[in-house]
Amino acid sequence: MNERSAGARTGWLSRWRPGRAPARSRIGIVVDSASCLPEEFSHAPDLIELTIPIIVDDEVQDGDTQALLMGLAMGKAVRTSRPAPGQFVSAYTRLQEAGCKEIVSVHLSGALSGTFDAARLAASQVTVPVHVIDTRTAAAPIGFAVAEMVRARAAGADVEQLLSLAEQAEKYAVYFAVPSLETLRRGGRISAVSGVLGTLLNVKPILGINDGSIVALEKPRSFERAQGRLVTLARTRAAACQGPVRIGVMHFGAAELAQEIAAELADIGEEAVLVQSLPAVLAAHTGIGVLAICVAGLPAEEEPSSEAS
Repeated sequence: MNERSAGARTGWLSRWRPGRAPARSRIGIVVDSASCLPEEFSHAPDLIELTIPIIVDDEVQDGDTQALLMGLAMGKAVRTSRPAPGQFVSAYTRLQEAGCKEIVSVHLSGALSGTFDAARLAASQVTVPVHVIDTRTAAAPIGFAVAEMVRARAAGADVEQLLSLAEQAEKYAVYFAVPSLETLRRGGRISAVSGVLGTLLNVKPILGINDGSIVALEKPRSFERAQGRLVTLARTRAAACQGPVRIGVMHFGAAELAQEIAAELADIGEEAVLVQSLPAVLAAHTGIGVLAICVAGLPAEEEPSSEAS
């Protein structure tokens, strides 16, 4: 469920204006459920979002966040799995049959999931050209990039421009704090930071994603301090961006705290802060109470080429 913080600025900036270029060949977009794609873009034409399933006590729950919440609260075994390559083949085929001549398939970091590999394998099994992108990140950075792709495509952008926008996701900053590292540890997602944190699993670290993997940034000793540091890091990153920024706040089971953070950051973005609940595939690894912030520098507006594809 998506929520927006209160404020005068609402909606998304019209950085791409439809109707400025001749119609082009249709381009399909495929994205996975780890993208945090804003709901208003999730029903765009020629766009398919594939669910990365979660498994609670060996029972597949797809993207059921309520089942995940109950499973985590009861201490059940929780894990995730990649979509089967056949699901990607089906998605690509559906878009091809709908009239798409090319497809851009955008996915979370290959270092964190096998989803990218499944998509790449499926792309080799279909006749329509599929450009598979490993964004080397996760969550709102992908969602913001795909939202820009949807807008650009509607304005007549070609596939190269869409690929360029997809690749921007890695440049967007994401910071997150978890009340406990235990869920990440059980899921094998903090091996890259275990050397930094040592055995201090009682810290409330600020984590980020760098070069596709989770990294430790800071080690505050309380979750309250971690929340404050998230805001500070977001403000610092926004100030360093060359131009306007978009801000997203994500959480799982911490809606009130997320709204507090959004209110603190409401003055620095060009739009209302987007507040989202993390999808099940990410919350399965971060656990209940996670807070995260994305800072995305908005790309410069481009004029799509006037030549037909």
